[in-house]
Amino acid sequence: MSLPQFISLGAGGTAIFLLHGVGGGKGAWPFNMPALADAGYHVIAWDAPGYGGSAPIEPYDMKQVATALKQLIEHIGARRNILLGHSMGGMVAQETCAHYPSLIHGLILSATTAAFGKPGGDWQKEFLRARFAPLDAGRSMASLADELVEGLVAPNATSDARRAMTSVMAGIPESTYRLAVTAVSAFDQRANLENIRVPTLVLSGELDKTAAPAVMERMAARIAGAQYRQLPGVGHVANMERPGDFNDACVAFLKQHFPL
Repeated sequence: MSLPQFISLGAGGTAIFLLHGVGGGKGAWPFNMPALADAGYHVIAWDAPGYGGSAPIEPYDMKQVATALKQLIEHIGARRNILLGHSMGGMVAQETCAHYPSLIHGLILSATTAAFGKPGGDWQKEFLRARFAPLDAGRSMASLADELVEGLVAPNATSDARRAMTSVMAGIPESTYRLAVTAVSAFDQRANLENIRVPTLVLSGELDKTAAPAVMERMAARIAGAQYRQLPGVGHVANMERPGDFNDACVAFLKQHFPL
């Protein structure tokens, strides 16, 4: 397995790994990396396997993606490793924590869940059918990007945020999108929530229809000592919709548990 591609900013012994969602990539964090680096942390944003410059993997499942992240974490070689995962990235963070707990010192789980329902169930099949139908009909990711973004953001999301999200979404290879969505639909780490023993922040968006705040709050309650915070007025992509609020919440958590 080749080393995933990444960009980084800042320095120091505490590394913050930014893990994007299905519709993301390492370019999904332009409004967040400077704030986290200015706070004194070494910030790394990756391309998950199949995204951007990272090679695809086979099979494409959460355990294999977690193994790719482990490789990157070991390559960076920081003293402390914090995983900040958005949506699918939050699932990757949980999966990595389950398989490689000794490498992980903290978690920030944003707009994510511990499971996507019962794997292989009718709901998942319908979800996949609906997601892939436009692609099966000949649409491209670039032509779908605006519609996909519109279904994720709050009505008051700024035009800058929408443009940034659409740009990242449009560049995803169709094959990777299909593989990632399928992997997400099979994800289930509910049984491991009680085993998480690192400082954890769970961040939801008040208007998120994809990762409902009530579901995220219940997830946080199953993680020992986890902090739960709901960001007002945002949808599924808080780090782009309200980056100031998102960054403030993350930095406050990091300063509390991982002072420099």
